[in-house]
Formats: sequence, structure tokens, C-alpha cells
Amino acid sequence: MSEPRTIKKYPNRRLYDTEESRYITLADIRRLVLEKIDFLVIDKKSGQDITRAILLQVISEQEQIGEPIMSRDFLSHVIRSYGGAMQGFVGSYLEQSIKLFMNQQQHLRDRVRNVVGVDPVGLVTDIAQKNYSRWKSVQEEIARLLGRHPDDEPAEHTPPPTAAAKKRSKKSSHRSSS
Repeated sequence: MSEPRTIKKYPNRRLYDTEESRYITLADIRRLVLEKIDFLVIDKKSGQDITRAILLQVISEQEQIGEPIMSRDFLSHVIRSYGGAMQGFVGSYLEQSIKLFMNQQQHLRDRVRNVVGVDPVGLVTDIAQKNYSRWKSVQEEIARLLGRHPDDEPAEHTPPPTAAAKKRSKKSSHRSSS
């Protein structure tokens, strides 16, 4: 098995991916987790492994946007679990519970795939991608018909001239030609 990727955290709070030779964000850390890439975050100054603290920051960031996974009561219970006799048990229980949930979810997907012949998550993903492609092509066609590039800023809309404005225009052009 290969060595985990090393991410260095500098005193200025920036994270540096030594494999890609670039600074990264918490969103990049989240991407590494989603892609199941093994990594360690090392504090550059102290040399300590601070991976857990960075993962907690990613969780905190995710909990602040969109619909949170963890309720206030759940978080309060977790905090109360620290320092007690049950601390090790609670951590192990939560870890085993999430593993069981993930295994059950995969088992359900496999059963649906065997019955229907299609992966339900893959099916929904394919439909979403096809809908996006259709929407994008309609947008491009409308932009082509309007003579604009789809990424251009929309032009200010000027309403068509009223009947009175058309009459005034005709009178002024008639006078100038006489």
C-alpha cells in the first residue's frame, strides 16, 4: 500500500499539498475524502498530525451550508460524552453505526440493481446529466437565435415602440424628406 499524501499546514493557516505542489482549501480536503484518497495533515511548525482537526473543520463548514446532518441535540450529546467513562464506547458506537448504515445503503442499491437491472443512483445521475445537457443546448440555441454568445451578459431590454411613437417617427421622416 502506498504512503498517504502529505498536506502541510503552515502557521498562516494555509494548507499545502506536497504531491500537487500547490496550496489547497478545505473544499480540496473534502474532495480528497470523497475520492477516498488517504492523506495526513501535518502542522509544519510542530510536526504533529492534525488530520482530525482539519476533518472537523470540513464537517463544520459542511454543517453551516445547506441542510445539516447533525442536530443540535446530537451535537450536545456528543459534547457531553467527552471525559466520561463512556467516551471510548460512544466513539466506537458512532463509527460502527455509520459503517452499518453505509453497508445497508450499498446492500439496498445492489438489491434494486438486481431486481430492476439498473443502479438507482446511477440512473438518477444519468437523468440529471441528460437534463443538464438538454438545458444547455436549448440555452445555446436561444442565444444563437438572439445573436449572442450564451455566456455574454444579457442586453438591456428595450420595449418595442408604441403606435404613437411610430406615427411621430413617420411624421418626422416625412418632413425631413420634403
